[in-house]
Amino acid sequence: MYCFCLYLTRFDCAKKTFKNERFLGMYRGSAVNLLLITPEKAIKLVVNDYLRYKFTDKKTGVLSSGGAIVSGAGAGLCQIIVTTPMELLKIQQQDAGRSGAAKSERITATGTALKLIREKGIVGIYKGFRATALRDVTFSAIYFPLFAIFNERLISADVTGLAKGENQPVFIYSLCAGIAAGAIASLSVNPVDVVKTRLQTLKKAEGELSYSGIADCFTKVYTKEGWRAFFKGGFCRILVIAPLFGIAQGVYFLGIGEHIVGFFSKK
Repeated sequence: MYCFCLYLTRFDCAKKTFKNERFLGMYRGSAVNLLLITPEKAIKLVVNDYLRYKFTDKKTGVLSSGGAIVSGAGAGLCQIIVTTPMELLKIQQQDAGRSGAAKSERITATGTALKLIREKGIVGIYKGFRATALRDVTFSAIYFPLFAIFNERLISADVTGLAKGENQPVFIYSLCAGIAAGAIASLSVNPVDVVKTRLQTLKKAEGELSYSGIADCFTKVYTKEGWRAFFKGGFCRILVIAPLFGIAQGVYFLGIGEHIVGFFSKK
């Protein structure tokens, strides 16, 4: 949850949120995440693997740097069908308790989605999809090649002795590689994430700027707040994204999906 002008620091934001909304206020928007985060990550990981396979030279078994970047970018592009509505609804939930926003009615993800669909059709829940695509395509183009490099280096070094072969996945190596790559990629795209979040905030506080698009938002944020504004929430984002991708990548590399498919295919 991004701290706008109402909050001085991430700690001030957390303190005021807890004071005004108590413990549950810290978990606004979690229901949307619980429902949609799994299919979102599944799409991202599977599409990246598929594209990496397609771009790998069948004679040499080598995937070029360009192929790795394009594979990651393609995975990021495919996931926005789930990510855009998930982020839009989550942001409205998280922003609902902010002072200056409307308090007359209880805001729910379902209510927000139905209202947007009634007023603007299905495209209503895809507000900010261009900014979301820009963020996720860039993130994935950075993250997946970095993860592959870090993971390969860790397996080659094998300081724990857990790797039994070059292609043998090791949970702890995948976890560490995912955390490192996730931290770098998330901070790299933080400026775009700030812009996306502001574009997707439907209810504006008094005196808060409105934006007509990505370029307009970038210009106004830079003019009014300077370049530092583009890295607001960067530390909090790393705290969430790095372990999230580390765990997801570690579990994915254990081959749980393949075991489940194999179990049911035998029946």
